[in-house]
Amino acid sequence: MLGFVVLEALIFSLVPMETLLAATRFAGGYTWLLFLGGFMVVSWVARGWAESTSSRPMQYAGLALYVGAEALLFVPLLAIAAFYTDANLIPAAGAITLVMFAGLTAVVFLTGADFSFLRMYLFWGGLMAIGLIVCAVIFGLSMGVWFSVALVALASGYILYDTSNILHHYRTDQYVAASLALFASVALLLWYVLRILIALQGRD
Repeated sequence: MLGFVVLEALIFSLVPMETLLAATRFAGGYTWLLFLGGFMVVSWVARGWAESTSSRPMQYAGLALYVGAEALLFVPLLAIAAFYTDANLIPAAGAITLVMFAGLTAVVFLTGADFSFLRMYLFWGGLMAIGLIVCAVIFGLSMGVWFSVALVALASGYILYDTSNILHHYRTDQYVAASLALFASVALLLWYVLRILIALQGRD
């Protein structure tokens, strides 16, 4: 998370405002689908590296690649929040995400429950979300704030699942892969928390 924050700070301090504003035009339409497709390919490669059992440097390279890809993916959304709405939305979204993450983590560690049973539900939920996003782009539909609320719930389920796996299933030498999985879920939560705040801001 710290690496992600540092990368975003560097991007927004070094990249000209005009370029960042131009990036917001890629936050929808077919270009966005291509960008998401590329992100999914990079994610698959990064996860493969992070789960490598032969090379620790490759594991860290996978984690770094994924964090970098997430930082680039977030640029259009953060630019919208920073330049078209109240810039305080970004720290507010970060604070809400951290509070939710702390609460979900506490649930896992205090109860000691194994949430691995969520795997199939999360898989189908994620697949359905991707399908809805693709349909929304193709047919020009607006997903609305309730879709973001549903994805916040999905991301919360992923955090429960990943934290439970860290507690019960990951080996002690798999901490890089565990870090990547948990970071991916927290990033998903942050994305849709921020989208909700942007949508609510737009209604004022």
